[in-house]
Amino acid sequence: MINILVNAYAISPNWGSEQGMGWNWIINLAKYCHLDVITEGEWREEIEYVLKNLPQRDNLTFHYLPTSDKVRKMCWNQGDWRFYGHYRKWQKKALACAKNIIADHRIDVIHQLNMVGFREPGYLWQIKDIPFVWGPVGGMELMPMTYLKGAPAEQRYFNCLKNILNRLQYNYSPRVKAAIKRADVIISAVKGVQDVIKTVHHKDSILINETGVEIISDFVKKESNANEPLRIIWVGKFDFRKQLPIAIRSIIAMNNKNIEFHICGTGSEAVTREMHEMAAAGGIGVQCFWHGNVPNKYVKRLMAESDLMLFTSIMEATSTVVLEAVSVGLPIVCFNTCGFGPIVKRFAGITIELSNPDQSVIEFASILDQLYTDRSILNRISEKILLHRQSLTWESKAKQTVEIYKEILK
Repeated sequence: MINILVNAYAISPNWGSEQGMGWNWIINLAKYCHLDVITEGEWREEIEYVLKNLPQRDNLTFHYLPTSDKVRKMCWNQGDWRFYGHYRKWQKKALACAKNIIADHRIDVIHQLNMVGFREPGYLWQIKDIPFVWGPVGGMELMPMTYLKGAPAEQRYFNCLKNILNRLQYNYSPRVKAAIKRADVIISAVKGVQDVIKTVHHKDSILINETGVEIISDFVKKESNANEPLRIIWVGKFDFRKQLPIAIRSIIAMNNKNIEFHICGTGSEAVTREMHEMAAAGGIGVQCFWHGNVPNKYVKRLMAESDLMLFTSIMEATSTVVLEAVSVGLPIVCFNTCGFGPIVKRFAGITIELSNPDQSVIEFASILDQLYTDRSILNRISEKILLHRQSLTWESKAKQTVEIYKEILK
C-alpha cells in the first residue's frame, strides 16, 4: 500500500468549507492508501469520535499540532491578515513533524493539501528525494472590478489592493515560486489558477476542484410543474462577493408574481436590513422567504423542493453550495466563472459571462423568464445532473488523485 504524508491544517468531519474539504479528501484517499496526516487539531475530539466507526480508520494516523484560541479566532475571521504570520510558524512546525515521521516510517509521496490558498504553500516542499504534490491550489483569480460599482469606498480600496497583492504574490513570492518549481504535480482547484500557473510559471497542472459531491438519496429534486409557482433558492452570506443585490434585482426585473424567492443565509444587521428594504421597494417583499442561517440538511431539503438555484457569486473557488445543488439534481443559474461556472455550463444549468451589475440583472432576468415559461428545460437539466454527478463525488476525486500518486511513483 502507498504511504502518503498529508499536510492539512483544517480538518473536521462535521463542518463544510475548508475543514470539510480536508476531511473528505483524506477519508476517501484512505480507502486506497495509508495516510499520515499533520493537522492543527481544533476538531480533534470530533475526528477521533467519528474515526472509531470509520471502516478505513486503520489507514489513517493523525499528528496534531494545536494552536492557541487566539490564533484560531484569527483563522475564523476571514480577512484578518495577522493569521498568516501564525500560520507560517505552524507550517514550520509541520515541517519538523514531517521529518520525524519520515525518520520513523517509509513515505512514498508528500501531499500539501490545505489550506487551498496559494499564498501559503507550507515548507514540506523543502524535503528532498520524496515526490511532492501540491493542491488543490486556489485563490489566484482576481476580483472583477466592474462589480464594485456602488460599493462603499472601503470595499473598493480593499478589493483593488487585494488584486494588486495577488498579482505580486503569485508572480514574485519566493516560496510560491519554489513550491511550484519543486512540485512533481500541482493540482489546480479552478481553471483560472491553472491558467496563471501555466502563463506565469510555465508549468502544467491537473484540474481537480477542491470540493466534491456527497450523494444522499434522501434528497432528490421534485419535478418542475408549470401549474406551480417557480421556486428559486439563493444560498450564501450577505457579503460583497455573493452579490445578493443582483439576485434581488433580477427577481424584481421579472415582474412576475408567481415566483417564490427563498434566501438562506444572513449578514450584518445593516446589510440584512438593506436587503429586506431593497426587496420591499421592488415590490417582491411578500415573495421573499428569509430563512436565515439554517442547518445543512434544511438547505438540502429546500433545494429538493425548489425549481432552480440562482447563484450570483462573482469570486470564490468551486463553492460547496453549488455542489450541494448538484447532489440533489437542482438546476443552477450562475456566472461562468471560478470553479463552479464550467461545471454548471457543462451539465448542471445555465451560465452568463461576467460583465457589470446592470447587464447581469438583464441577462439573469431573461433566463429566469424563459425557465418560468418552459419548465421542461429545468426537468431536462435535472436529468442530466443526476446522470453526470457521479464524476464529481469525493470518491471519484480520490481515485483520480491515487492515480496521480501511482504515476509519480513509476
